[in-house]
Amino acid sequence: MPIGIITNVGAIFLGGIVGALSGEHMSDEFKTGLNMAFSICSICMGIYAIAPLKNLAAVIFAVIIGTSLGILLHLGQAINRGAQGMQHFISRFITGPSHLDQKLFETTLVTIIVLFCASGTGIYGTLTEGISGDATILISKSILDFFCAIIFGANLGAVVSLIAVPQFVILMIIFLLAQFIVPLTTPDMIRDFKAAGGVLMLASGFRITKIEMFPTADMIPIMLVIMPISWLWTTVIMPIIH
Repeated sequence: MPIGIITNVGAIFLGGIVGALSGEHMSDEFKTGLNMAFSICSICMGIYAIAPLKNLAAVIFAVIIGTSLGILLHLGQAINRGAQGMQHFISRFITGPSHLDQKLFETTLVTIIVLFCASGTGIYGTLTEGISGDATILISKSILDFFCAIIFGANLGAVVSLIAVPQFVILMIIFLLAQFIVPLTTPDMIRDFKAAGGVLMLASGFRITKIEMFPTADMIPIMLVIMPISWLWTTVIMPIIH
């Protein structure tokens, strides 16, 4: 049983509900302060994940190629439409926040969908649990995600809890494929993979604080191309260079 996945998904679902119910009792100053705190946590986690990388060039190529693929495939627009659908569904039952501009609402929702569903820590933690049964990484991540979901739920409403649905689907697919993926990897590929996830977390942190609105949804394919590019760089290109 994927205990880590269930814990992480449950943390986001419950956090979103708690935030939606308690949001009106939180001051704007409190929400803004914690929002800034979570953004810096995301940035710090991104830096921590990037630091041990093995092949900087491979990660750079993955960021450029993956982002280009996402833009060409209009992935960001597709995720934005999905976010709108989630909001329309939840609005049938619960009134959403009226104080937010619709564009800001959608932008923030897309940011946290990427943060919760496509973080390097989450995907790596799922691969680890899938191959060894060790849920430590996902359970640790769940603590931050729970409080993060509370704050976003306070700002965006109960729609945040619905992010648990696509997250569960994505992580379960990765969990089931882990036994086939992990044996094909090397420690260097894993380090580069975690670094690529760190880039996404950095971009998400900057978006949360509106420092720079990186196209984080379009950047998701980075996580798909980083391992092949890392392998290609290590086994083909590096021997030629040296």
